[in-house]
Amino acid sequence: MTALLQAELIKLRTTRTFLALTAAAVGTSLLITVLVSTLSEPDADSVLTDVFTSDTSSLFITILAVVGITGEWRHHTITSSLLAAPDRLRFLAAKTIAFATAGVVLSLLISITVLVVGLAILNVRDLPVPEAGDLLERFARNAFVAGLLGAFGVGIGALVRNQVVAVVGLLVLGFAVDPAVAALVPEVGRFSPFSALPVAITDIRPEDAGLPDDLDLLSPGIALLAMLAWIGAAFAAGAALLIRRDLD
Repeated sequence: MTALLQAELIKLRTTRTFLALTAAAVGTSLLITVLVSTLSEPDADSVLTDVFTSDTSSLFITILAVVGITGEWRHHTITSSLLAAPDRLRFLAAKTIAFATAGVVLSLLISITVLVVGLAILNVRDLPVPEAGDLLERFARNAFVAGLLGAFGVGIGALVRNQVVAVVGLLVLGFAVDPAVAALVPEVGRFSPFSALPVAITDIRPEDAGLPDDLDLLSPGIALLAMLAWIGAAFAAGAALLIRRDLD
């Protein structure tokens, strides 16, 4: 399993898609940080949320994970991959761990960038900065959520092997269906793995994450259990399909 995981990590970090999406995630997070810290005047109570919650790694690692597993089918590398690792369950498990790890690393990279730039601008403008402990907790929660969504993305990609359908479907669910469900059926929307559960785990207010103000989020601990249930269900369903699928 260790060798298989190392192979997946090498494959991941040497692909142009990973580098491109990593650059996009860092760039968008940095842009948001610069704009907010430059154009607004957060006070001591709001600066942590306003300036240091611009981590977009969760979105990009989910897309990257979906692309990573569906790309095996699109580029016809699934056959050689499974010849090298005939145990399909272990193959999928290695991919899941690899993308979860990538999500954590990507989030930490963004956090360091946002920290340096955000603190520099706030100090130049003589605005309040958060406590070090609060910053570390926020960044740790962001990294944890990015890891969870990296693992979840692999399950989604294993379920829908067509890359275009999987990515477009993910974006439609995340940006259209999910907000509608949260607004119209909040008792269901609070269990969404794309927004409500990650927001609950990071322990920020729904309105600060673009969710309806009256959405009753789960506690961080319960949200984590619900998110793990989603990951487990997606992995189990994806593994079952992978085991049954022909490689041609």
